[in-house]
Amino acid sequence: MAGVGPISQDWEPVVIRKKAPNAAAKKDEKAVNAARRAGAEIETVKKSTAGTNRAASSSTTLNTRKLDEETENLHHERVPTELKKAIMQARLEKKLTQAQLAQIINEKPQIIQEYESGKAIPNQQIIGKLERALGAKLRGKK
Repeated sequence: MAGVGPISQDWEPVVIRKKAPNAAAKKDEKAVNAARRAGAEIETVKKSTAGTNRAASSSTTLNTRKLDEETENLHHERVPTELKKAIMQARLEKKLTQAQLAQIINEKPQIIQEYESGKAIPNQQIIGKLERALGAKLRGKK
């Protein structure tokens, strides 16, 4: 390894410059102004959606028309009345509060309240936990 000297670092500052933004737009503007001074007739057209993030209006009208034509009533299935009553009856037979039952099945008390009021969307896992905790069959025919 003869002839290899000590490695040194180059501490010279490196300056990196970016071009000014809209350099092309300024050139176009200069050309238009020069043509105006020369007396040439200039027609400029501004695009209505230029520089915006808006999608083309035709695609939004298609989607809104599809939504307007939609007649199907979509909603989530709720807890049936029989299940609400069965949960409440089994809980009262065991002399449990909603909070105590929720603690037994390791869920929030709000979930028990939603099931008993019929606002919850039925979850088979939670119903299974309720059946085991209450010792009663809540699903299917009695």
